[in-house]
Amino acid sequence: MDDWKQYLQADPTQWLLEENNPSVRYYTLIDILDKPQNDSQVIHARQDIIKTGVVPKILAKQEPDGYWGVPENFYVRGKYKGTSWQLIILAELGADGNDERIKRTCEFILEKSQDPESGAFSYISHKKDGHGDPERVLPCLTANMAWSLIRLGYLADDRLQKALQWLVKYQRFDDEPGKAPDEWPYNRWKQCWGERTCHSIIVKSLKAFAEIPEDKRTPEISDYIVKGAEHMLNHHIHKRNHPPVRGSFKWLEFGFPLMWSIDALEVLEILTRLGYNDERMHESLKAMISKQDHEGRWILENTFNGRFQTNIERKGKPSKWITLNALRVLKRFYP
Repeated sequence: MDDWKQYLQADPTQWLLEENNPSVRYYTLIDILDKPQNDSQVIHARQDIIKTGVVPKILAKQEPDGYWGVPENFYVRGKYKGTSWQLIILAELGADGNDERIKRTCEFILEKSQDPESGAFSYISHKKDGHGDPERVLPCLTANMAWSLIRLGYLADDRLQKALQWLVKYQRFDDEPGKAPDEWPYNRWKQCWGERTCHSIIVKSLKAFAEIPEDKRTPEISDYIVKGAEHMLNHHIHKRNHPPVRGSFKWLEFGFPLMWSIDALEVLEILTRLGYNDERMHESLKAMISKQDHEGRWILENTFNGRFQTNIERKGKPSKWITLNALRVLKRFYP
């Protein structure tokens, strides 16, 4: 028996392999059962992602030019139904980046959301040139778009590389109260660049960098990973202050997809993917383990359902996505 399975009340793997959720089935085959990409079950599951379930429902609502909702305001108006949010969900679900509909969305975001000068992503297009408005770029949006585009095959694209450089250049890791710099981009969004570093920016950037194969990471990205991971470890994953004297207990309510938000499970999943096994992870890990039911399943506790193009799972019910992510963490932490 694998050591990590002793932490389960029961083994939910067969439940995760059910064909009604091809995305979870695909990731269970490769991440939990270690099946290779050329395995017939893996190939079948990957093909089904674009044919059944949530992905085709989202794509059915896509406009011909690759967007959803208001084309020039793809983040705020109709929040969680706009184009930026659909790109995140499609990437989370393992949609095929070679599909022409997915490509149109990626190119739409790169054309309309990215500020070509800085590489950062904006929540709205500039009225003059139609590109991302530099006065409305957001760091967590930039990280989410970078992660999504990497997942969908854009790692080698120069536009994506510029976004990664922006994340590295402007990130701060402040734990002590202080004044944020006054220059751009810090002066535009005090809620993002306040007296302490926003954890969402760090976590979403780490998520993007974890998606990059180790041999393709620049020294600057590798350095960021060390600093970002240490920042979250110093907060014991889910605690807002450092030293970690007070918890941010909302982070112990697990959700999917998280969009701009974060929780302890997401941080554990990212850090274990990066190879971290640190005693400062134990408190959050113990809390995660305690949340499973007698069948080894985890519940969807936090959701934006009702605000998506289509709902994904039901709040308060066993979640295949939360369970899959918990198993990923256990398998990496207790090999």
